[in-house]
Amino acid sequence: MSDKVEVHVGTLEDMGQRFIDAWHRAERGEAVSETHVTFHDLPALLAALTPKRLDLLRYVRHHQVRTVKALATDLRRDYKNVHKDVEELTKLGLLARTADQVVAPYAEVDARFVL
Repeated sequence: MSDKVEVHVGTLEDMGQRFIDAWHRAERGEAVSETHVTFHDLPALLAALTPKRLDLLRYVRHHQVRTVKALATDLRRDYKNVHKDVEELTKLGLLARTADQVVAPYAEVDARFVL
């Protein structure tokens, strides 16, 4: 797994083309290890990756976090809001949760959109 996730604004066709391209590279024997998250438009991306959620990702990446409650305390934020943010970021694959910790598996989030 790569230490980077690529975030895109695009269509289902864009996602399909990335998959096909990766498939062809793998067929040629190239190593393919990449992760992509695609949003249908820029407002959806900005709604998902708010400044507070990006701060949360940074914090989790650099600190050992056992529980969402501890995370909320460390960030000095309301538990309910932090829990919602953790759930959303987990659904996107930007956070991972186990029985005893919350982790941010990616050191780099590369977000791009075309004007």
